[in-house]
Amino acid sequence: MNAIASLQQASPDETHLKIRNRRFVRDASPDPQSDPIAAAWFTALSASFPRGEAMFIDAVRAHRDGVPEPLATQIRDFVRQEVNHSREHIAFNRAAKAAGFDLTQIDVRVAQMVRETQDQPAIVQLAVTMALEHFTAMFAHLFLKDPDSIASAGMGGRDLWLWHAAEEIEHKGVAFDTWDHAVRDWSQQRRWMTRCMVMGNVTFHFIRNRCEDALELLAQRGITGRRARWRLLTYLTVRPGMLRRIIPQWLAFFRPGFHPWDHDDSALITAYDSDQAATVNASCGDKASSHA
Repeated sequence: MNAIASLQQASPDETHLKIRNRRFVRDASPDPQSDPIAAAWFTALSASFPRGEAMFIDAVRAHRDGVPEPLATQIRDFVRQEVNHSREHIAFNRAAKAAGFDLTQIDVRVAQMVRETQDQPAIVQLAVTMALEHFTAMFAHLFLKDPDSIASAGMGGRDLWLWHAAEEIEHKGVAFDTWDHAVRDWSQQRRWMTRCMVMGNVTFHFIRNRCEDALELLAQRGITGRRARWRLLTYLTVRPGMLRRIIPQWLAFFRPGFHPWDHDDSALITAYDSDQAATVNASCGDKASSHA
């Protein structure tokens, strides 16, 4: 069985990703007063998304020629989803600035990181995208599975994050499948070793950079030194402990033969869509009653 046949069997049956082109309240911003650690961490994540997602789009587009269906269609829909995510996080970041966060230096660091990645060969850019997409999918799983714990009050824009999470899970195999197609002539050992080395490097830099960004935002709120580092470490590894809780899925990435859809969490997407439909129906019912 060739690599493409294998990856198509591992992916979900849906050919089309769902484009949930939603717009969120433009003044939804982090609330440092309720949970400054959550506000700093999620704002640090959001600050990295617009430039990061533009890089993801470019990396996947550069390898779309010759890919089979349904992957070709999924790439087009992946791009549309990521463009929408960037638009909404740009709005979120503006609201964060209005709430008092200075994101200037964070944006400078993210821009530098993106430039350094884009200076690498195209296949390296795609491998980095594949690894980072796995990170976003792992976080997305937690957001949807346990929103009351993970998507805590201080983050702001809860609806935005859950919407983003649903689509990150939905397209979590696209960059991986694109990379698998691009390196289909490589030996299995070379593909596996490259994937593992890239994930190790991405993990180190992703966690270090986002923690550095979060600590800078905490310093803007007067939380500094050991106190800031301890509170952030506790938030990430103890309660709610999102870094601790993604360890099993992170380790799975290093398994030979791994595919993102080995862990089928599409039920979380279905539940999210059902909740959104119920919310819309309830809202329509309330409006009809008010006009009766």
